[in-house]
Amino acid sequence: MALREVLKFPDPRLKRVSEPVKEVTDALRELAADMCEVMYDEPGIGLAAPQVGEPVRLIVVDTEWTDAENDRNPLVLFNPEIVSREGKVTWNEGCLSVPDFNADVERSAQVVVRGTLLDGQPYEETADELRAVCFQHEIDHLDGVLFIDRISRLKRSLYVKKRKKQLRAEEEEAQSLGSRL
Repeated sequence: MALREVLKFPDPRLKRVSEPVKEVTDALRELAADMCEVMYDEPGIGLAAPQVGEPVRLIVVDTEWTDAENDRNPLVLFNPEIVSREGKVTWNEGCLSVPDFNADVERSAQVVVRGTLLDGQPYEETADELRAVCFQHEIDHLDGVLFIDRISRLKRSLYVKKRKKQLRAEEEEAQSLGSRL
């Protein structure tokens, strides 16, 4: 089975607001499993359904996992929401959908997140540090917000310019390969 492709900026599907999940179905469980595989394969520590083209409120997170260790303990959350926030922290973030770019983003230092687990049970967690940042980052995706929407206009415009240049180069390379076939 081929892994789902992670959508990359500036794909317009990344800007859509996701729909709430009314019922955890087998198809959504399969989507969650696929998302975990993509997250580990990329590798990353979080992934939201819109990043694989599915506009539903679903995230997967595993902030303990590292590429060097194979201990995988993903948290799959449907309809996650942040119900409280405390403090401020600046974190250097990257994103699987925003290739070749990292930037400092101000986030809440601690959050309380609620959602629904794969088995339909309610879930609540108080998270801080990296885990709090990861929850905020992934939940932003569900609302059509990328971390580059939270940085200065200047830094964002420099990235956008660089990304457009990358995409043009990729397109020219593909056309060149196509003309040689």
